[in-house]
Amino acid sequence: MPPKHTVAKPLTARWLLKQLTIVVSIAVAISLVLVAVFRQPPVLTLIYCAFISLGCTFSINVLRYGLAWLRRAALSRLGRVPRQPQDWTGWPGWPLMVLSLLLGTPTGYIFGVEMGNLVTGLQERNLTSVPWRSAVAVLVVSLVPGFIATVFLLSRHRLADAEAHAETLRRQAAETQLRLLESQLEPHMLFNTLANLRVLIGMDPERAQAMLDHLIAFLRATLSASRAERHTLKDEFARLQDYLALMQVRMGSRLRFVFELPPVLESLSVPPLLLQPLVENAIKHGLEPHVGGGTLTVRAGRDGECLLLDVEDDGAGFDPAARPAPGGGFGTTQVRERLSVACGDEAGLEVRRRDGGGTLARIRMPIPAMPSAATPSFAPPATPASRFTSN
Repeated sequence: MPPKHTVAKPLTARWLLKQLTIVVSIAVAISLVLVAVFRQPPVLTLIYCAFISLGCTFSINVLRYGLAWLRRAALSRLGRVPRQPQDWTGWPGWPLMVLSLLLGTPTGYIFGVEMGNLVTGLQERNLTSVPWRSAVAVLVVSLVPGFIATVFLLSRHRLADAEAHAETLRRQAAETQLRLLESQLEPHMLFNTLANLRVLIGMDPERAQAMLDHLIAFLRATLSASRAERHTLKDEFARLQDYLALMQVRMGSRLRFVFELPPVLESLSVPPLLLQPLVENAIKHGLEPHVGGGTLTVRAGRDGECLLLDVEDDGAGFDPAARPAPGGGFGTTQVRERLSVACGDEAGLEVRRRDGGGTLARIRMPIPAMPSAATPSFAPPATPASRFTSN
């Protein structure tokens, strides 16, 4: 029996066409049997079978939807089922469905014969004008395709419902896993920042105070965004700007950063703090070990139907011959897992040596859907060229 809380599908043209195709298929199959076994005229047999099938289908569906509504209304009065339009699926249960078949089949048969007589000009005998034994035999034969069609449609409905339920569970599991990964990322970033702050307190208390002020502002601004399932690229770049302001207090002029975000991509949605681990890696492995520091570039672009997010630095880089690319640490592992959860196999992360020195980390993911309404943004107004540079 179908679940009690299944969302009813609207009566669309596609749905009606599908139902009509099933009815016509049944009519053609019955006509072929009658022509082959009883040598009935093919055209007249098809006409009458088509009208009888349409009549039976219409009568049975009116009865089953009506009985389903009455059943749910009665259960609602008893407090057993909430009366909600989205819960009404037109399935009254097998006892009432059998009643719908028993009442709808003779009604539809009578209607179909009369419509066939009207179209052909003949006067075929109806159930009301034949011996009762013949009428019973005709009804029994007519009930067989109706019962088969009911079982077939019910099986398809239950299969579709099971697939929809499984997809919902998969989506909920993916969202839960994404939340877990985000909860791992935030303390990781915070611990790194506090460790840097502890070192700076002993070396330069004034800069440590400035860094603490930036940290408070960063956490306050990030709190709302980090609790959302997704936010815009504009917000993502704003969070990175807050974080890099913290790092500039510690590194001074050794850290420079450039943001390149085309205005057409600002409203695209991505998981919050997606680029944060890559920026941390670029500073830790590329710019900090480099005597002169360097420039960190965060760039968004489009390649066909894919969104490209680059984090590159011109720092120390890595030597593939000495050690593998930084793809097995917490940061890159976290990014890959979050991409897998959010986009499956359609997204990926590539980390490679940058031409001219340094490292390039590139995220490739499907272009997400544009929001239907304006999304609140925490980012400062973008520059006309959507390029932000900090020296």
